[in-house]
Amino acid sequence: MNTAIEILLVEDNPNDLELTLLALKRHNFANNIHVARDGEEALDFLFCRGPHSHRTFDSPPKVVLLDLKLPKVDGLEVLRAIKNDPRTKAVPVVVMTSSRQQKDMIEGYQLGVNSYIQKPINFADFQEIIRQLGYYWLVINQPAPADAFK
Repeated sequence: MNTAIEILLVEDNPNDLELTLLALKRHNFANNIHVARDGEEALDFLFCRGPHSHRTFDSPPKVVLLDLKLPKVDGLEVLRAIKNDPRTKAVPVVVMTSSRQQKDMIEGYQLGVNSYIQKPINFADFQEIIRQLGYYWLVINQPAPADAFK
């Protein structure tokens, strides 16, 4: 069994991507971080297709950190696809966005997001949020049993 912690980080902003990776690694929360820079790449990874066709649904990410404003396929569409497919429905999704639009938050929760976080502008605050996120989703939270993905 693969015991590596696996995160799918879906982020197109190079600065936010770098800050998130730095914070996750600094706090030793991830042995295995997969980065998708747009929604299409995220869906290919999650649904084991295209360049990720070698993957199987047997080892889903422990958590998906998902930006909303993405090229190709936006974050809400990615969320919709994840939560509408029985093979991925149980994968926790945390929206991390700079969007302050209440309609995005409402739609995210209606689609089944597990958590919705507005990215802080301050670097120290951003790092603290990533630390707390990592601690909760990767240490405290119990992942769904394999049977949940059938």
